[in-house]
Amino acid sequence: MQKMLAGALYRADDAEISAAHRKACAWLERYNATLAVSIAERHALLAELLGEVGAGANIRPPFYCDYGFNIRVGAGAFLNFNCVILDVVAVNIGELTQIGPGVQILAADHPRDPAQRRAMLESGRPVSIGANCWIGAGALILPGVTIGDDAIVGAGAVVTRDVAARATVAGNPARRLR
Repeated sequence: MQKMLAGALYRADDAEISAAHRKACAWLERYNATLAVSIAERHALLAELLGEVGAGANIRPPFYCDYGFNIRVGAGAFLNFNCVILDVVAVNIGELTQIGPGVQILAADHPRDPAQRRAMLESGRPVSIGANCWIGAGALILPGVTIGDDAIVGAGAVVTRDVAARATVAGNPARRLR
């Protein structure tokens, strides 16, 4: 587990990591059945698993993550239906950020070396999304990316590099719009 959290190469079938993943899966099963409950009830459930969940933050089910405890969601943030967060390392989402349906935030990474992949090694690189951002539907945020405050990511964008504060990016790979 310590290697995973440090972003170093690790094996996902490690007993401690597997147990944490099973715990998250059981929580996800409960959480994803909460579509008809109040936002306050859903918020209380989020606080059970996530590393931090600010006041008024809302994640609409279904929602998917690897572990949950590496995810920090700021006050007033909103994640729409079908968001996926692969949180093998820290994933931070700032206050008032709005994330469209089907967005994937991927902190999990894999070695470029084929021998390391055959050995079932993986790693992670933290993802940070600033405050008051807007991430359009279906966007992919790749490992190691930082998105600055007030930035906009267009629907379907594949974000492979950092996005400056107040910038608007779109496309595959995402590029800054003028």
